[in-house]
Amino acid sequence: MGEENEYLITYCGLYCGDCFGRKGTIADLARDLRKELRDAHFDKTAESLSNIPFFKEYKNYKKCYDVLGAMVRFRCHKVCKDGDGPPFCNIRKCCEKKGIDGCLECVEFEICEKLDFIAESHGDAPLNNLRNLKKKGPKEFVCGKRQWYSPPKK
Repeated sequence: MGEENEYLITYCGLYCGDCFGRKGTIADLARDLRKELRDAHFDKTAESLSNIPFFKEYKNYKKCYDVLGAMVRFRCHKVCKDGDGPPFCNIRKCCEKKGIDGCLECVEFEICEKLDFIAESHGDAPLNNLRNLKKKGPKEFVCGKRQWYSPPKK
């Protein structure tokens, strides 16, 4: 399942070792695909093919290439608790201000609206992970099944 280290547990209950930004696989694949596309001068092919109705999506080739560039840059060189991740993360700021190691140590984590910040990209996973952490402890959490995304329960 990747790295197994308690320090990789984020403030919000996610796990840096599960993050594609930390693993780098997607960034590496995007980098390699961009290189392959450049070497093949695929921009010219896409431009030519975009005039054929079957290949009309190739009109968006430049935008696709730019998105791949953004994927290349999506890397974490440090972990959450060392300040990586979104610099504007209110969850990190709140935990640091309270002097706690994570939302798990806060009595309000079940109802805290700060977790809403990551709900769009992770659903209920952080909350589920925090509950799991509370129940099993960090050692078992790190070695067990963790969630990166879980559809929100309405």
